Amino acid sequence: MSLLLCTRRRRMSELVRRWREQGLSIGLVPTMGALHEGHASLIRRARRGNDRVVVSIFVNPAQFGPGEDYARYPRALSRDLALCRRCGADAVYHPGVSQVYPEGFSTAVQVSGLSERLEGKFRPGHFRGVATVVLKLLETTRPERAYFGEKDYQQLTLVRRMASDLDLGVAIVGCPTARQPDGLALSSRNAYLSPRERALAPAIHAALVAARGLARGGASPKAVERRARARILASIPQARVDYVELVDARTLRPAERARGRLRLLAAVWLGKTRLIDNIPVFN
Repeated sequence: MSLLLCTRRRRMSELVRRWREQGLSIGLVPTMGALHEGHASLIRRARRGNDRVVVSIFVNPAQFGPGEDYARYPRALSRDLALCRRCGADAVYHPGVSQVYPEGFSTAVQVSGLSERLEGKFRPGHFRGVATVVLKLLETTRPERAYFGEKDYQQLTLVRRMASDLDLGVAIVGCPTARQPDGLALSSRNAYLSPRERALAPAIHAALVAARGLARGGASPKAVERRARARILASIPQARVDYVELVDARTLRPAERARGRLRLLAAVWLGKTRLIDNIPVFN
């Protein structure tokens, strides 16, 4: 079966309707394009679990704030389509902005409690844009399952809550973060890094791993956070740390003690590039 490219919502909905009438299950992999091996792993995971796989490619303006990188965000549709074809996707949904946000569009989705901290503190309105576009993509493609990487852990947690709260009937599947051999989490924004910044960037993951050892040894959450922050700044003196936090993996609230299901998250600037990463504390 050849890869189908749908640029209009109505055509995508009609294709999905035909598949569902045939009793075929559908998996969705939402992306903003500039696909890499991390996205490929999501597509392959969806391929194993569904009869049909849809990859959405949409750089969502609603999740970018003033002064952020919407205009220069990497766009490489030909390469993206080749990767989707290679990984076994059946269709790519690549709508224009007017297909997702037609004239007069005035509705937004807010997931309270999970949106305001961490990324939400530094990117106001970001998760409102994420939740709104993900809901629209789910409504258009009607999947049984949707696949999200754990690298964007706060996003994954928020989408799970939205799907549960709104009874969407879709399973939100979290997939492990794909990394380079040196530990750097794969991200489309890695393309912004200079060679020197790229060489330093793996220190973020190394700092989280070192701090996790403290947590497993019973250190207080604040001590764990201080250790990770100090190691990042020692390894990358020019870095600017937005946050390093040890949180409850389900609620994203600050951990009161180093036990239970926890996640250690960080956001760090290297020059003009902002990178995020996170790791589980107890497997």
